[in-house]
Amino acid sequence: MVAALAGGEALAARVVSLDQCADQYVLALAPRKAIVGLSHRADDADSHLRDLAKGLPQRRVTAEGVLAARPTLVVRYWGGDARLDEVLAKRGVASVRIEDAIDFDGVRANIVRVAGALGEPERGQALIARMDARLAASAGAWKGREALYLTPSGYTAGPGTFIDRILAAAGLRNAARPGFTPVSLETVVMGPERGFVLGFFDKLSAAFERWGMGRHRAVQKRLPERTLAAMPASVLSCPAWFAAEGVEALAKAAPGR
Repeated sequence: MVAALAGGEALAARVVSLDQCADQYVLALAPRKAIVGLSHRADDADSHLRDLAKGLPQRRVTAEGVLAARPTLVVRYWGGDARLDEVLAKRGVASVRIEDAIDFDGVRANIVRVAGALGEPERGQALIARMDARLAASAGAWKGREALYLTPSGYTAGPGTFIDRILAAAGLRNAARPGFTPVSLETVVMGPERGFVLGFFDKLSAAFERWGMGRHRAVQKRLPERTLAAMPASVLSCPAWFAAEGVEALAKAAPGR
């Protein structure tokens, strides 16, 4: 993977990612020697490829911090100032953006886009093939069983969200209304006899969830008897191929699996 200078001289690729989601794409698709900068969240506990991030430099997400790495390509999802693309373009630095996917077709498109920008289309296709194999093996596992997705903050995700597609891929029927909506304490503790799929509960100790519904004693008492499966934050924090690992975890928890 190389970039061309104005005079036609080849310049070895130097890649920087600006946020945790972009880190995952870069770590999976770029040659390690080409990675000259990751975000400061690349090795956090909810970073799916955190082990691959070890030993690689982390950069401040500012124009100065990024340009100091002398990149030829910058990958971003949400990270960085809105004006950063313009600053990079003026310096001759290419950038590629990961779009907000709400289904697995969107993930496939993101992989193709980033892999193409990195000059690694074969790596991208291999990643898609592994994702599709997991989805195929998990399809229909729950045979239409109704489930409600729940986070520690008390929110759920209905049709029109990526979570809805994850549930459907494992054969679960989503009980939530469209979009992201709050779930009442009464629904969890005294509501219909439906199963719950938990997401991000492995981050329950985080400060931002300290007062969330997931900490309520009645919820903690009720969930063990109604939980169908749980997915860790590391497979949900980014619209990426490893969401299929969440689908696989749901399928493995289905009766008869």
